[in-house]
Formats: sequence, C-alpha cells, structure tokens
Amino acid sequence: MTQPADLSITPVNADQRAEWAALFAGYAAFYKVDPAPAEAQVWDWICDPDEPFHAEIARDGAGRALGLVQYQLMHRSLSGGMVVYLSDLFTLPEARGMGVGRALIDRVRAFAREGGYPSVRWLTHEGNAAARVLYDSYAPASGFILYAVAP
Repeated sequence: MTQPADLSITPVNADQRAEWAALFAGYAAFYKVDPAPAEAQVWDWICDPDEPFHAEIARDGAGRALGLVQYQLMHRSLSGGMVVYLSDLFTLPEARGMGVGRALIDRVRAFAREGGYPSVRWLTHEGNAAARVLYDSYAPASGFILYAVAP
C-alpha cells in the first residue's frame, strides 16, 4: 500500500511532548507495558542533541499525529560497523492499513541510506500477525530468537 499523499514525517521536538507521550503510551499499551517508568528517560534521549536516539511522528494533512517511530545506531561486532536499530514503531489503530507504518519504516531506511549504514533491523512479537504482514513485505523473518534474562 502506498502512503497517503498528505502524510508528513518530522522529528519530534521539545514542544511535542504531549503528542509523543500519547503515541508512546499507545505503543506501550499494545505490548501491555506501563510506559511511566521509562517516559522521562526516553524523552531526555529525544531532547538531547548528543544522544544518538531519534524519534519521528507521522502526521496527516491536518497535522494529526498518526504514528511514531524511534530508532538508534547499533554496533555490529561481526562486521565491525554500525546498523540502524528500529526500536519502536506504532500507528494509531484507526491509521493502520493506510501506509503509515510503511512510511515510517521507509523514513528509517532513508536515514540508513543517507548515513551509509548497511541495514535496518527490528524485532516484533511472533504473534503480531498484522505487523508481520508489513514486515514480511520487506524481507523474510531472520530466524533469530531473542532471549531476555534478568541480570
């Protein structure tokens, strides 16, 4: 699906905390996580020009925030280089199927191309079937399995 003609994607700025927080809360709710413990830290990353963390909002022609993407650089020891890690992608439920998610992924891919990074990587839950249809249109799942353990 192609993105809506009037869609724009711009970096989050300091005046957009309320809009960002609403999208971040929607993302956290999807994964059944309380965003409150992380919100201040993530907002600090976004606002710190020395922090290599990026957040962008997709908006329709009326300026309504429809989706959020957050990404950063990640070291790849086997290549000795960096790749872009797309850590968070969320669209409002009513905006799904309109090309917003694809536009946000393509924005991160453009960032990677412009920076000379060889790939964009991300994870999703295996049960996130709707998103996986979109993700599979880019490449097949890698086959890697994520483990997360307490220290």
